[in-house]
Amino acid sequence: MSAHPNPAPEAVAAIIPAMNEAERIGATVTAAKRIPGADIVMVVDDGSSDDTGTLARRAGAEVVTHPKNKGKAAAMMTGAFALRNREISDADLGADPNHRALLFIDGDLEDSAVGTAPLTDPVLAGQADMTIAILPAQKRRGGGFGFVVGLAKKGIAELSGFEATQPLSGMRCLTREAFDAALPFAAGWGVEAAMTIDVVNAGLRVTEVECDLHHRVTGRDLRAQLHRAAQYRDVARALLVRRLRANRSGATGPGPQRSGTAGPQSERTDHDRKEGGK
Repeated sequence: MSAHPNPAPEAVAAIIPAMNEAERIGATVTAAKRIPGADIVMVVDDGSSDDTGTLARRAGAEVVTHPKNKGKAAAMMTGAFALRNREISDADLGADPNHRALLFIDGDLEDSAVGTAPLTDPVLAGQADMTIAILPAQKRRGGGFGFVVGLAKKGIAELSGFEATQPLSGMRCLTREAFDAALPFAAGWGVEAAMTIDVVNAGLRVTEVECDLHHRVTGRDLRAQLHRAAQYRDVARALLVRRLRANRSGATGPGPQRSGTAGPQSERTDHDRKEGGK
């Protein structure tokens, strides 16, 4: 286990990547503002064609806008880098900036967004570098057949040794060190599985936390099945990238191995421009 010389963050920034969430974003922002320690709520409007950005700003969020959709991973990084720039500019001359914990929240959580608060406690206490939400059974029936979840769970265990309960959970709280360890983010729907692998292999502390959260549940119609096919593709690609990376580094099994270049570009291809921001 590596040492953790950086002090624990003292505040939280809630970052909400969102695309076409006009019906829900206002309630999500209002609830996020009630999270203890969250002094910034930032919405990244990822190329919405509706009033997502306007309604988020009206609810009290700071809004960063992508003129065109870039996908969830890019929206997450945009928010985190915008926050970093603000923290640097707010710091006294010659002083190191105080970095907030990064709490990523999906835009469709509505009033339940305040239920992500338990994710912040271990990070603010210096007990974890990344926390991952475990969601309860959702009120609306739906969901798939477990192929994507199974692929992600198996891949995370193989490549990092971490046994994930909900490997695709998008609600996470990270220290700045953990965020940097996960760069560049995997594209599309592979971002969560890849983030877990990269943070664990950087020797950082990851834990799962039960949270009372509710969001839209994908059905089983044709559109939903196409969505799951895209998820499977992106998770498989993220795992392949990390498997090849481990082979190049000579790693024979799970263990600390920091990922390569940090920067604002995700591992994305042209088809990610068509992905939704949620």
